Amino acid sequence: MGERFVVVPVGPCNGELEPPDTVFSDPAPENEGAAEDVVAGQRDPNTAVPILEYSREPNKYGDGLRKESSPFINNTDNDKAISYDGKNMALFEEEMDSNPMVSSLLNKLANYTNLTQGAQEHEEADEEEAGPKKKAVKSPQMGTFMGVYLPCLQNILGVILFLRLTWIVGTAGIVESLAIVVMCCSCTMLTAISMSAIATNGVVPAGGSYYMISRSLGPEFGGAVGLCFYLGTTFAGSMYILGTIEILLTYIVPQAAIFVAEKKEDEPAALLNNMRVYGTCCLTLMSLVVFVGVKYVNKLALVFLACVVLSILAIYAGVIKTAFDPPDFPVCLLGNRTLQNLNFDKCLKTEEVGNQTVGTALWALFCGGSRALNASCNEYFVLNNVTVIQGIPGLTSGVISDNMWSDYGPLGMLVEKPRQPAVLAADTSQDVYLPYVVNDIASFFTLLVGIYFPSVTGIMAGSNRSGDLRDAQKSIPIGTILAIATTTFIYLTSVVLFGACIDTVLLRDKFGDSVKRNLVIGTLSWPSPWVIVIGSFFSCCGAGLQSLTGAPRLLQAIARDGIVPFLAVFGHGKANGEPTWALLLTGGICEIGILIASLDAVAPILSMFFLMCYLFVNLACAVQTLLRTPNWRPRFKYYHWALSFLGMSLCLSLMFISSWYYAIVAMVIAGLIYKYIEYRGAEKEWGDGIRGLSLNAARYALIRLEEAPPHTKNWRPQMLVLLNVDTDLAVKHPRLLSLTTQLKAGKGLTIVGNVLEGTYLTKDSEAKTAEQNIKSSMAAERTKGFCHVVVSSNLRDGFSHLIQSAGLGGMKHNTVLMAWPGTWKQSNDPASWKNFIETVRETTATHHALLVAKNVDSFPGNLERLGEGTIDVWWVVHDGGMLMLLPFLLRQHKVWRKCKMRIFTVAQMDDNSIQMKKDLQMFLYHLRLDAEVEVVEMHDSDISAFTYEKTLVMEQRSQMLKQMQLSRNEREREAQLIHDRNTASHAALSDAAAGVHMTWTKEKLFTERHRAREANANVAVRDLFNMKPNQSNVRRMHTAVKLNEVVVNKSQGAHLVLLNMPGPPRNRGGDENYMEFLEVLLEGLNRVLLVRGGGREVITIYS
Repeated sequence: MGERFVVVPVGPCNGELEPPDTVFSDPAPENEGAAEDVVAGQRDPNTAVPILEYSREPNKYGDGLRKESSPFINNTDNDKAISYDGKNMALFEEEMDSNPMVSSLLNKLANYTNLTQGAQEHEEADEEEAGPKKKAVKSPQMGTFMGVYLPCLQNILGVILFLRLTWIVGTAGIVESLAIVVMCCSCTMLTAISMSAIATNGVVPAGGSYYMISRSLGPEFGGAVGLCFYLGTTFAGSMYILGTIEILLTYIVPQAAIFVAEKKEDEPAALLNNMRVYGTCCLTLMSLVVFVGVKYVNKLALVFLACVVLSILAIYAGVIKTAFDPPDFPVCLLGNRTLQNLNFDKCLKTEEVGNQTVGTALWALFCGGSRALNASCNEYFVLNNVTVIQGIPGLTSGVISDNMWSDYGPLGMLVEKPRQPAVLAADTSQDVYLPYVVNDIASFFTLLVGIYFPSVTGIMAGSNRSGDLRDAQKSIPIGTILAIATTTFIYLTSVVLFGACIDTVLLRDKFGDSVKRNLVIGTLSWPSPWVIVIGSFFSCCGAGLQSLTGAPRLLQAIARDGIVPFLAVFGHGKANGEPTWALLLTGGICEIGILIASLDAVAPILSMFFLMCYLFVNLACAVQTLLRTPNWRPRFKYYHWALSFLGMSLCLSLMFISSWYYAIVAMVIAGLIYKYIEYRGAEKEWGDGIRGLSLNAARYALIRLEEAPPHTKNWRPQMLVLLNVDTDLAVKHPRLLSLTTQLKAGKGLTIVGNVLEGTYLTKDSEAKTAEQNIKSSMAAERTKGFCHVVVSSNLRDGFSHLIQSAGLGGMKHNTVLMAWPGTWKQSNDPASWKNFIETVRETTATHHALLVAKNVDSFPGNLERLGEGTIDVWWVVHDGGMLMLLPFLLRQHKVWRKCKMRIFTVAQMDDNSIQMKKDLQMFLYHLRLDAEVEVVEMHDSDISAFTYEKTLVMEQRSQMLKQMQLSRNEREREAQLIHDRNTASHAALSDAAAGVHMTWTKEKLFTERHRAREANANVAVRDLFNMKPNQSNVRRMHTAVKLNEVVVNKSQGAHLVLLNMPGPPRNRGGDENYMEFLEVLLEGLNRVLLVRGGGREVITIYS
C-alpha cells in the first residue's frame, strides 16, 4: 500500500521520545516476517523499545500522494480510501465504504458551492487554458435587493406598461382595468408564494423554474413545462423586439419606414411589414450581441434598469404636475369624433388669409383635397363643428368619471367622446378613408386580459439567478414577493392616475395619432415625453436581450438533463459552455413571433406559456403539501395548499379567458411533450411529487380492492409467471414472457417470479443479477409487470412462498403460468417433476388457476404474425370458463388475430351429441364468442394390448427407479457409517472389553454384505418381470391414449391446443405415473396449453 511507519523508541527510564529517524514502507504480506526481523535487528536491549507509528508525511520514494490513515499496520487494500482516525470506529469499519462518517459528510456539505449554469464549463475551459493549476471559484455574493428584487422589477415592468396600459384603461375603463390588474397580479402573487415554498425546500441549484418543476413533478411534467416556459421566454423576446421597433418607427424616427401607405386604409399593413423587416434586423443584431458574449449584456443591465426606474419616476412626476400645471396637448374633435392630428396644424375649418376666408388643411382633407369654400365636402364635416380639448386635463379636472366604464368595439370603430354634441350623417361609407382615430383591432375584455398578462410575468427572474445569491432560501421569497407587491402598486396607481389625468379619447388612441404621434404615456410624463420614449426604448431593448440570453440557457439545461432525446444537440455549445445551437433555435422561434408582427397578437401567445408554467408551479407546491412527503420542509412558512390550488385555478381560468384556442394549443403541445418523454425519454428518479402521488393513489386503490373480491365481469388473469434460469442466470424460456404479453395485451397484473437455491447472504449478488436479466428479458418481450427473485433453501419452498405471498392486497395474482418440465424423464433427480406436481397441488389448494405451456420455446414471438389457422379448445370438464376466455384474450393480440377459435367437447355413449352441439352453440352465442363447435364421440372400447403394455412398462420403470434410489441411499448411508467408524476407531479399541474377540475380519464383512446385496438384487429383478399392472393405472392410461388419439386426429395442425389439465393423484405414491399419463395425453402435439381452473367462474353471459 505504500504506507509509512516510523520506529519510535520509547525510553525505559525517563520516557523521553527521540526524534523519528527510520522510515519503513509497509511490506507485502508474505514478507511480514522479514520486516519483523529488520526491526528486531536494529533493537538494542540497552535502549528504548521501538514501536511502529503511522507517518502522515509524504513518501520520499513514492508518488508523493498522501495516503488515507488506517488503524491497521498491514493494510494492503489499495481500493479503499476510508478516512477515519484511530480505532474508535473499528466497530463500523466494514460500513465505511457505503456509509461515510458524519465528519466527512459535514465537511463535504460545508464546501458545497452553488455554481450557475455554464459556470462549470467556463471553469473547465479556464483550467485547460491556464494549465493544471485550478482557479478558485468565488462564492456567490449577491443579496436580496441586487440579486432578486431589482431583476424581478426590471423583468415585470416593461413594454406593455409603456405602450398598451393607457389604451387598456381607455378601452376597459378604470373598474374593469383594475379587475384585470388584480386578477393577473393575484395570479403571480399566489404563484410566487408557491415558488417560494419550493425554492426554500433545500438548496436550489441554478436552473430556476425548470429545475423546481422538474424535481417536484418529475421529468415528464418538468420537460413539458420547461419547454413551455422556454417557448414563453422566446416569444417574450419577440414581443420586446416588436415593442422596440414600434417605439422606433412610430415615435422616434417615423421617416425611417420602408413601406409607406399612400392611403389611410393601407396604413396597418404597411406598419406590419415595417415591423417584420426591422424586427428581423434587430433580432439578428441582438443575437450577435448575445453570441459574442453575455458579459456585454450584463454590463448594460444596470443601464436598462435605470431607464425603467427613471421612466416610472417621470410618470409619477408628470401626474403630480398635472394637478397644478397640466401639459398642453390639444386634441381636435369633429363633432364627437377624434381626428388624427398628423396632416394639419390648426383645428379649424376655415381661416382668414389676407382678408379672405379660405379652407384650412383640415378642410382639404374632408373636401377632396380642395381648399375652396364651394368644394364638395363630407356630409358629417359639413354638419358638425370642430372643437379643441385638452388631452391631459389634469388630476383635478374630474375626467375620471368619464373613464370609469368600458367602451369596447369592433375593428374600425371610431373613437368618440361621450356627451359631446354631434349631428349624425346619413352616409358613413367614406369614414374609413377620412383622418379619424379608429380601433385597429376588435376590443373585448378577454382580449385585454391576454394582452396585459405579459406585463406581470418576470417573477422567475430571482429564482433563475439562484446560483448567484448569497442565501437563495432567504432572498428568493422576500425579493420576489416585494417586487410583485411594488409592481402591483405601480399598476394599480397607474390605472387610477391615467384615468384621472388623461381624457378618454386620448386614452383610447393607441398610437397617439391625435397628439401628433406622441406616446400617450409620454404626454403625461415630466419633464418631457422623450424621457418615456427613450426610457421605454432602452427598456425594451434590454428585456429583449435578456430573453435571448435566458431562453437558450433554459433549453440547454433541459437538453443536458437528457429527458428529451431529440434535444440532445442543443446541450452542446462553445468551449466555454455558451449554448450556440440553442441560441440558433431560439432565434428561429423568435423570428416566428416577429413575422406575426403585431404586439397585440404575440402577447396572448406568450401569456399561455407563462400561465402554463405558473399553473404547474402551484400544482407542484399543492401536491408536495398534501402528500406530506418527509423531504417537504420549506423554510418559507407562509404557504398553504389552498392558496396553491387557488393560484392553479386562477392560472387555468386566465388561460381560457385570454384565448381559449391558444390555451388548447398550449395544452396539446405540453401533452405531446409529456407523452414523448414518457415513452422515449430517459428514466430519471428525482424524488418528485408525482411519484409520491402515484404511491398514495396506489395505496388507496389497493385498500379499495381489498374490500371485496372482483366480480366475474371484471375477472381477468392476473399472472404469476414462474421462470427458471440456467447456470449463467439467463432466462431459460423467454417465450413464456411472450405468451404472457400476448395473453395480457398490457392489461392487468404480471409478476415474474424466480427461485434460487441457497441462502440470501451468499446468493444476494446472484439474485440481483438474475433479477436484472429477467427485467431485460421482460423489456425485450414487452412484458409489463414486476420481477420478484426469491432465495430459498430449496426450490419447492421457494415456489410455495411465491404462490402464497406474491402481490399486495387486492393486487394479487389469480393465475400461475409455468413451463412443462420437458426433461423430467432424462433427469436423474426426481425433484424436477416432484416440484412440478407439488406446484400443481399448491395452486389447487390456494384456488389459483394454472396454465402449463408444453413446448413453450416453439410458441410465437411478439413480432411474428400467425396466418390463417385455428386455436383448438378441448373442453372435457367445466373449469369456470377459463378455456373459453383464454382464446378470446389471445386473439386480441396481433400474433393470434387471424386465428379462428374451435371448441371440441367429448360426448359419451348415452349423450345426445346433436343436442349437445346446439346447447353449446347457444351458450357461446350468449357469451358473445365466435367459435366453431364440434362434438366428438368417444365409444367405449376394450382396453388394447398396447395400453396394457404401456401401463406395465410405466410401472416397471417406476419400480426400477425406486430401487435405484433406495440403492443410492443405502450406499450413501454406508459411506457415512464407514467414515464414522474410522473416525472413532481409536476410542473404540481402547474402550473394548478384554474378553471380546473379533471373529470376522473387515474383508470378510464386505464380502458377505456384497453377496447379500446381489441376492436381493436378483430377487428384485425377478419380481420386476413378474409384476402385473395396477387396474386403476390401466384405466387412466386407456383414457389418456384414447383422448390423445382423438385430439391428434382433430388438432394436429392447429396453431395452439388448449386442454383441461387433470389433477394429480391424492396418493403421492402415484406422482410419477401422473407425469406419464400427461406425457401420453400430450404426445404428438406441438403447442399445448394445459389449463386448470381456480374454482370460480371467470366468464358470464350477463352484461
